[in-house]
Amino acid sequence: MDLITLSFFSNKLTRLIEMAKGKTEKRTKSAINEVVTRECTIHLNKRLHKVGFKKRSPRAVKIIRKFAEKEMGTKDVRIDTRLNKAIWSRGIRNPPFRIRVRLARRRNDDEDSPNKLYTLVTYVPVESFKELQTENVESED
Repeated sequence: MDLITLSFFSNKLTRLIEMAKGKTEKRTKSAINEVVTRECTIHLNKRLHKVGFKKRSPRAVKIIRKFAEKEMGTKDVRIDTRLNKAIWSRGIRNPPFRIRVRLARRRNDDEDSPNKLYTLVTYVPVESFKELQTENVESED
């Protein structure tokens, strides 16, 4: 190795060491512990592509559960009966292509539960899915 590459590597190394030392940022409280309500559209059709007919509606329920878990950061996800009826309204083979849901992260009243928060997923009927975005909603309770 010549002198130029050696000095380049030593510069890089000293910069990395300085960056590691300077990492004394104050950590802020995570936003996952806050109670919040969001309205989202889930595109079920792209997630159900190549799934057998007799598994489509059951898989749609699992997809919604997984989406809510990822979006809200809680392991405990509860699906409302009206949402379940909306998924199964066209039978086991033909769940809706898209579905609009309201995800509400709430405090768990059950004291012996390991999870402090849970997510309640409810159905939001809409005429059209055009121009709909994910939006934060003021919770009713």
